[in-house]
Amino acid sequence: MVKSVIIGNDHGGYHAKVEIVKLLKEKGIEVEDIGSQSEEIVRYPNYARRVAGAVARGEYDRGILICSTGIGMSIAASKVRGIRAALVTSTYMARMTREHNDSNVLCLGGKTSGIFEILDYVDTWLKTDYVGGRHDISLNLIREIEKEVGSGIPEPD
Repeated sequence: MVKSVIIGNDHGGYHAKVEIVKLLKEKGIEVEDIGSQSEEIVRYPNYARRVAGAVARGEYDRGILICSTGIGMSIAASKVRGIRAALVTSTYMARMTREHNDSNVLCLGGKTSGIFEILDYVDTWLKTDYVGGRHDISLNLIREIEKEVGSGIPEPD
């Protein structure tokens, strides 16, 4: 059961973020909104770093990031050791990234999907559990890569 979510967005994800926060609160999930509060241009890596870092440190159960396409956020968030950020563009992807990849950060495109679809992706991602089993092998291989070549991104001072 997801109890807490940290959410961040840039200007391209502002409107979707507002609706996602409403959904999370309706579900009784604690929400920390550290995203942009307008459509004024900001830099997405700053938000990805803060959200991914907080999830990696265990301060929140999961994180959600929204930019125009979700691509930049997913790239930036995945640089943080322990983060499995997933760019989702369908309900099927939302379910599979939880079941098979145990994703802990959901990345969305505020300009590439409609709000009803986005809310469905979020709802599916929140209620889907990791199935483990044979998928543990792949996750352990990812952890090995992180140990070998990953440097992580510490929280800025």
